[in-house]
Amino acid sequence: MASSTKTILNDAYRFAVCRVKGHLLWNHYYAALREPKVKSTVVYNPKVLDEIVKDLKMNFFKVVSLEIDVDDYRQYFKNAKYYRSPLYYLKFAKIERNLVEKSLEHYLAAKLLELKKEDLYIDVASSNSPASDIYHRLYGCEAYKQDMMFADGIHENVIGGDASRMPVKEGFASKMALHCSFEHFENDSDVRFIKEANRVLRKGGKLCILPLYLFNKYAVQTDPTILPKNDMQFEKDAVLYCAKGWGQRHGRFYDVPHLTSRIRDNLDELRLTIYVIGNEKQVDSSCYLKFVALFEKE
Repeated sequence: MASSTKTILNDAYRFAVCRVKGHLLWNHYYAALREPKVKSTVVYNPKVLDEIVKDLKMNFFKVVSLEIDVDDYRQYFKNAKYYRSPLYYLKFAKIERNLVEKSLEHYLAAKLLELKKEDLYIDVASSNSPASDIYHRLYGCEAYKQDMMFADGIHENVIGGDASRMPVKEGFASKMALHCSFEHFENDSDVRFIKEANRVLRKGGKLCILPLYLFNKYAVQTDPTILPKNDMQFEKDAVLYCAKGWGQRHGRFYDVPHLTSRIRDNLDELRLTIYVIGNEKQVDSSCYLKFVALFEKE
């Protein structure tokens, strides 16, 4: 009994020490970041969302309200059979029911893109996502996955390298999508990708970005412990939202002026529609998909 109590106390002590060390380390890296910065995640509320939508409309963005067909989504989820990709399935099923959010993004992108057998689709910044495989199986389209984690070049249906410099010919793809990845494009890579999408898409092609992260101020969310000290230079006009435990280097939230200067001003032949989702919580309380960007090449 005494030995068991001692073991429990030792474990509790080690756990407490690890927490204190983690707290001190986080504060150390937070202190090294430039101002302006706050210790918080980016938080939405109804007032902020209303401000964003109002500002979009005042600045002549095409804004469309969209209600998700929940029954249709559930049928998609059943047909998609995410369990066939066990690493992806288990990873996101364990994180706050995040598989529902991810699969909702896949479902809605496919709907807005109107995927069909004749399409050539690229899943941009796909990492280990099964979306391209699911799209090929459900809609019959030719599907590629692209990511900088893959070896440079084209290897069967895999495209490796920088998304803003894809090794494909002009007009290669008819449809493209980014699922919860565009916000991670650092420095000017978001601007360069939009220009590249204009080159890669065929006439009449479509690009879907979801979620499109918007806020009432220009912000970048980061976890300071993921950044080696002074490793990354954030835009000077972005407020840094430092989120403990988030585990990501960079998540960009556009305000309307920066959405204009970085995205709309670089569209060229693309035309942008922003969808505002009204009922994502009816799918599941864990869902956070609020804004979707759909680009169409004239």
